[in-house]
Amino acid sequence: MVWSHVGLNCADQKTTEEFYTRYFGFTRARVVDLGDARIIFLRQGDVYLELFAAGAEPAAGRAHHDGPAAPGRMRHLAFQTDDVDAFLATLGDGAEVTLGPLDFDDFICGWRTVWVRDPDGVIVEVSQGFEDERAHGDDQAPMGSHDDKDGV
Repeated sequence: MVWSHVGLNCADQKTTEEFYTRYFGFTRARVVDLGDARIIFLRQGDVYLELFAAGAEPAAGRAHHDGPAAPGRMRHLAFQTDDVDAFLATLGDGAEVTLGPLDFDDFICGWRTVWVRDPDGVIVEVSQGFEDERAHGDDQAPMGSHDDKDGV
């Protein structure tokens, strides 16, 4: 099983597409024409965003800080960069910062994060310096893998 994509409802698909292509390096991978609607697929490496025109349902409320904590709601999208400050300089006034930047050196040396709001109100986290936890100085086995030397 491999992860596929995140689908986003957009007030204006063009505005959302421009945001993710300009600031996050996505490119248009495909447009599916459904007659009365269309779906835009954006790709950056192995990551896809699927952009839908928003329906008439009322919004669940504007997300703040690092995103909503309610069950069933996506908290935020997250991306890694080499330099949060350089990202913020590029972003300029292209999005509202909702939280941070915050330093998490007490947990991981060099880990720094900022959260911004995309054109549709989705919270997007941008971090630098996050690393996976190491077990006894070695890489941990991926979830679901088995350690052959122990016979499991």
